[in-house]
Amino acid sequence: MEIRNAHFPGRAPLDAYGNGGFRFAEMSHRGSLLCVPSGIYGWNLTAPSDFSTEAFERVWEEQEDIEVLLIGTGVDLSPLPVVLRDKFREANILADPMSTGAAVRTFNVLLSENRAVAAALLAVD
Repeated sequence: MEIRNAHFPGRAPLDAYGNGGFRFAEMSHRGSLLCVPSGIYGWNLTAPSDFSTEAFERVWEEQEDIEVLLIGTGVDLSPLPVVLRDKFREANILADPMSTGAAVRTFNVLLSENRAVAAALLAVD
């Protein structure tokens, strides 16, 4: 049996969130997600304290195609560390932290408008 990292090769709206995961494209994923132009990836983070420049590596790789990054910080809003805010600014990415629910809803709206949006979403129960 081959175990691969979770990856959906495309862009899709998020149909549901909660219970520790997300539903999209008639599939479900348990855990956090990173939604970037190249696809939707499982993201091995569980709390805002896990945020680091390394955690956003895929965002830096695709920064040319991202204008807005919605960061779902869980149930509550948590501000980004200054180091990350500065790095996003240098990359010309508007990084907007908010609760995961708000990030999911905003992501779906901006995606439907065909905007250059990405999302980093911590799973919530």
